[in-house]
Amino acid sequence: MADDDKISGGRAIKSCCGFHWRGKATIIIPIITLPLMVYGYMENDLAWLCMYLVANMALFWITEAIPLYLTALFPVVFLPIFGILSSEKVCSFYFSDTVVMFLGGLLIALAIEYSNLHQRIALTTILIVGCSPRRLHFGLVMVTCFISLWISNSAATAMMCPIVKAVLNEMEAQNIFVIYKTQEEEPVEPGDPPHPSSISMAFYFGIAYASSIGGCGTLIGTGTNLTYKGLYDTRFPDSEEKIDFPIFMAYAIPFVVVLLIILTYLSLQITHMGLFRPNSKVGQEVKKGSEGKDVVTTVIKERKKALGPMSCHEIQVGLLFILMIFLLFTRRPGFFTGWADFLNAQKIGSGPPVFFSTMLLFALPTQYTFFKYCCGKAPFPGQTLDACLSWVYCHKYTPFGLCFLLGGGFALAEGSRVSGMAKMLGESLSFAEELNVVLVVAMCIAISLFCTAFASNVAICNILIPIFSEMALAIKVHPITLTFPSALACSLAFHLPVSTPPNAIISGYTGLKTKYMAVAGILPTFWAFFCLLLTGAVWTMVIYPGTKEFPEWAT
Repeated sequence: MADDDKISGGRAIKSCCGFHWRGKATIIIPIITLPLMVYGYMENDLAWLCMYLVANMALFWITEAIPLYLTALFPVVFLPIFGILSSEKVCSFYFSDTVVMFLGGLLIALAIEYSNLHQRIALTTILIVGCSPRRLHFGLVMVTCFISLWISNSAATAMMCPIVKAVLNEMEAQNIFVIYKTQEEEPVEPGDPPHPSSISMAFYFGIAYASSIGGCGTLIGTGTNLTYKGLYDTRFPDSEEKIDFPIFMAYAIPFVVVLLIILTYLSLQITHMGLFRPNSKVGQEVKKGSEGKDVVTTVIKERKKALGPMSCHEIQVGLLFILMIFLLFTRRPGFFTGWADFLNAQKIGSGPPVFFSTMLLFALPTQYTFFKYCCGKAPFPGQTLDACLSWVYCHKYTPFGLCFLLGGGFALAEGSRVSGMAKMLGESLSFAEELNVVLVVAMCIAISLFCTAFASNVAICNILIPIFSEMALAIKVHPITLTFPSALACSLAFHLPVSTPPNAIISGYTGLKTKYMAVAGILPTFWAFFCLLLTGAVWTMVIYPGTKEFPEWAT
């Protein structure tokens, strides 16, 4: 009886810890970090009070004991209470120009999904590239990477998963290659779907990794990029080196996108599809699949045919998307006079050109059949036409909480600067002054890659970039040299489902076990480190010649 009571009590404790740990963590975390606040009040030092806030936000972001977006609102309450920033100043960060640009980018991306233009682009490109297993893998990876430049990583991955599944199912139906592991190869619980085979995993890993990599290529590709822009602009408003749309693309695309996506594709081909191992089991299956490429071509053509001809809705969304890119590129490109240089009565940021295109989406109809009724006779249509973008659709699918996440990071960064906390942390890392700059860049990239594997990309960027900014000032290195590659590293998480939304999507969609993802991410992570180091150590000086010397505006 006593043993039964012990077992019962153990189960109760386990159940309590398993289901109620978040409630306990919300109480324990502030208590554990309380000495920071006590010391701050004793010494009358705002830096330690701000560190108390940062420590709590970091722990809540990492553990997700409370929602990420709620944690991001902590500065609204605590920065004014601690006497660091006024409420008006703090709240202004939650709808800054960068946040507006991010929100506009999300709405444009939703318009592309709403019109189904993204599927037409994907299927057309796959048909152009080819449908043998290796070409198909290449096509899916490259299409996902390109789409992810312009829409969110999550949306790109979620869009491509059904396409990949349809292609793989057709491969299995035609006995071209096996798409699931047997129960002996990978046991699963009764009722659970079978585990994807090595070839299937290559396709799913490819689209998830391509989404993360593609998101690094443009300012609107992922929230992390805009977080970095906001943090940098807030900390260094006098910087002569700007983080603008064309400059960002020129910096990130050559190595961090193009080179890295090719190396990642080759890595998956080698590890999962038998490249250079033609006599292996998986190599033989891929070879057999090349013989059945006509079957896949037929499937892709049928899916494209089902979309019908390109509609007026898709054409308008495509044109407005091109308009947005054009306006962003020509706003203030730096190498020629932009339109914002002419309209210079007040500074024009990146938000207005994005929202100009967004407003047109809500104003223009999906079709113009109403013209024939203007001079016609009754009966007239009894309902209104839909706009190119529906507010109901936006309200349902827009992750507005991400705006809080970005704004919270900007407010926290400004609080860290004003209180002196960021400077204090940066000076504590001044030992790096004795190291070669390349080693310091490598250290910052490695820290970012490691941390982002276990927590939200935007949250990690909010935590690390202010520290690296102050570290750069302490060791007399241009801030962009340390912060830009580190910010890009925050988006490149390949090991765990929790690392980034694309990983979580393919894990939930296919039932992938974490151990396979952890192993598959080793080579892509190595290549990411290599490409980021090449970008930080060499390419930075090409795109930003001013980074060769420590700038006067930073002194």
